[in-house]
Amino acid sequence: MTADQVLEVFRRCGALLHGHFILRSGLHSRTFFQCALVLQDPVATSELCGALVEKVKVDKWVFHSVISPAMGGILVGHEVARHLGRRHIFAEKVEGQLRIRRFDVKPGERFLVVEDVITTGSAVREVIQRVKEAGGEVAGVACLVNRSETKPELGVPMCSLLSLPVETFSASSIPEDLQKIPAVKPGSR
Repeated sequence: MTADQVLEVFRRCGALLHGHFILRSGLHSRTFFQCALVLQDPVATSELCGALVEKVKVDKWVFHSVISPAMGGILVGHEVARHLGRRHIFAEKVEGQLRIRRFDVKPGERFLVVEDVITTGSAVREVIQRVKEAGGEVAGVACLVNRSETKPELGVPMCSLLSLPVETFSASSIPEDLQKIPAVKPGSR
């Protein structure tokens, strides 16, 4: 899929939003990818995740299983694992931190970390750390959308179906035009 085709799926699903948003990272933005609106459509989800799998196959990473952070990454991770015929597990919030609590990780088990949207990469880094603590390894990271202005340093290779740098602002440097628009926080944290 081309970047334009990916954007068209987001637009068709009403998932490419414009306004004043507070991202999960606490940064502010004019643009928000509301992946939940795409993921409610099984056909669109399969189409995007199938295209993401093709990119992962090109990179030829060796892994046994797929893991994703809750909440947004669960459906994407599951669909990617389905396309690959692999097991999928997830890390979930427990007392404010991501934990692998429902699943076992085998020593040396290699994972592909899958996320819906990455801005700073904080949730992905947390999942990578939990996999390592459980005795596993991470082969790479795949996401539907990389909206970071610079590619986040994750310590492993990363691929995205769409890389679209979205301008972000700290709470202390919000532009005047955004200050006039009420901020909304549509994300998962």
